[in-house]
Amino acid sequence: MIAALLLAAAVAAPAPTVPPGPTLDSIVADYVAARGGLTRIRAVKSLRQTGHAFAEGGREALVVRELERPDKTRFEFTVQGMTAVYVVNGGKGWQVSPFEGLTVKPLSDEAVADAMEQADFEGPLVDWKAKGNKLELAGLTAVGGKNAYKLELTLKDGSVRYDYIDVQSYRHVRTDVTRVVRGRPVATSATFSGHRMQGGVLFPTVVEVSAAGRPQKLRIVVDKIELNPKIPASRFERSSGKN
Repeated sequence: MIAALLLAAAVAAPAPTVPPGPTLDSIVADYVAARGGLTRIRAVKSLRQTGHAFAEGGREALVVRELERPDKTRFEFTVQGMTAVYVVNGGKGWQVSPFEGLTVKPLSDEAVADAMEQADFEGPLVDWKAKGNKLELAGLTAVGGKNAYKLELTLKDGSVRYDYIDVQSYRHVRTDVTRVVRGRPVATSATFSGHRMQGGVLFPTVVEVSAAGRPQKLRIVVDKIELNPKIPASRFERSSGKN
């Protein structure tokens, strides 16, 4: 009799509620807030980052990246006094590299597409619907010993990347993407650390890039971040050398 009463009570009792998990919109909103908020991010009209890149065998280069809204990027690295320059302006790109001769050469479509992604100051997660991207929560995974949301992002052009957002700090800690290198698809992974506020906006200062099946890693350390520097227009124009 007692058992029957307990069973009836259990059936009649409402099931315990499970708190809902985070939505994609809430994850993106917290990520944007962790970066300093959309107002401060959109107040950045130009950006200059200066640092060093370290590769296997003790190789080191001075690197400079300059961005200007809406679609201008310039990346240069200097090794032993020689500087290579890669510029994209308005969806067109070219390069000048002393390591390959001093002739101005067009950048590949893949390199231009990558540069245009960098020119998006907000990044593909912000306004992802309006940009024609598709976003899915692919679960949790460990990055650097901490849990992170794994976001599967399908860009408007059909390419897919995975962004990892730390569940505690909501900082962007890793991106996995397959890029075309010398005509072949290569799965690459970039981890981000050493985050630092500059002018109220959060930036990673250490980036480590690796490729699947290759033991070599590239480590980039950002020494200086300049928000809204006045960049001469000539820096984004086609030329045969430094401006």
